[in-house]
Amino acid sequence: MLKQVRGMTGDEAVAYAVKLVNPDVLAAYPITPQTIIVERYSDFVNNGEVDTSFIPVESEHSAMSACVGASMTGARVFTATASAGLALMYEILYVASGMRCPIVLAVANRAFSAPINIHGECTDQLVCRDASWVSLFGESAQEAYDETIMSFKIGEHPDVQLPTMFGIEGFIVTHALERVETMSKTDVEEFLPAERDVKYKFSPDEVMTFGSLVLQDYYMEIKRQQEEAMQNAYKVTKEVMAEFTELTGRKMEIVEKYQLEDAEHAFISYGATAGNAKAVVNKLREKGEKVGALKIRLHRPFPIDDIYDALKGIKSATILDRSATYGSPGTIVQGDIATALYGKKDVPTLHGFINGLGGRVLTLPQIIEAYEKAKVYHEEGKTLTQEWIGYRS
Repeated sequence: MLKQVRGMTGDEAVAYAVKLVNPDVLAAYPITPQTIIVERYSDFVNNGEVDTSFIPVESEHSAMSACVGASMTGARVFTATASAGLALMYEILYVASGMRCPIVLAVANRAFSAPINIHGECTDQLVCRDASWVSLFGESAQEAYDETIMSFKIGEHPDVQLPTMFGIEGFIVTHALERVETMSKTDVEEFLPAERDVKYKFSPDEVMTFGSLVLQDYYMEIKRQQEEAMQNAYKVTKEVMAEFTELTGRKMEIVEKYQLEDAEHAFISYGATAGNAKAVVNKLREKGEKVGALKIRLHRPFPIDDIYDALKGIKSATILDRSATYGSPGTIVQGDIATALYGKKDVPTLHGFINGLGGRVLTLPQIIEAYEKAKVYHEEGKTLTQEWIGYRS
């Protein structure tokens, strides 16, 4: 593959990656900090650089509804949103997965109101954990670019046929200019089939029923099929990332291990925070600390075995979570990790630190502070803790 390098923001990286895929339909509504994705793509449509049918709608609920309808005809479909827009889509997220529509959704992760805030926070995507969507997080503009392309192949796989969302944090990634290695149209055509593999679709030539009323007789069986597809997505995502790594030379894995080989303590993070966690690992290593980092790239289906394999033998884990779950004993991600490790031997104590809400910067000294606290909690015999860090009391 001939590599080309461009300077792009995260939003632009998504738009340019979608341009190479050239989906049949894009339906979207603007919302900060996602707007640039579909705004830039509208330029491609207007200039004749793609032949996508672009549908400007009156709300995000309508955007996802249009995407479902288009997907049911066999079309390849993309959309993007953030925060309140994703919340407005929420009802139709379940329709999309229940109808087995492999729509791809870019989420510019942003805090919920109130109070009104337009900056980065991952709660919007994390609360969609039960909607039967494959869910990924990206650390950088490069990962935003790469995950855009991979998401189509993951969701459209015959053994999956589920929608896929991937998140990049508002302004931290969406608006930051970064170095991005791009692919050619030929590269993408080699990686992604030209058309979806569609078994059932709306057609004037066949009589079929979609989205019908299903009560106690078959509803549970249909939901079980979705769970089986989600488990298939775990294996498929691994395979797709391995193929993408071979094609591009950029290593992609569902979890990324950093200096964990001899580590006694570990940071666990996702999204943009992972970069800072790795920087802190480097600083602490210089002081003789045996510490590493684990980045979770795939959140649904949750990589249970990979998490355990990475953390087995670690004493304590410092979980950096840009999300809050009010009134809960732990955040969504902390709860997932605790469940994945429950009952297993030689696992770390888990210490969660809620941070960065509403786009607040989590500084490297604050990450070190969290690390030192986690070590103390471990020595005190505390196995599961949660607190907030980086806020004014």
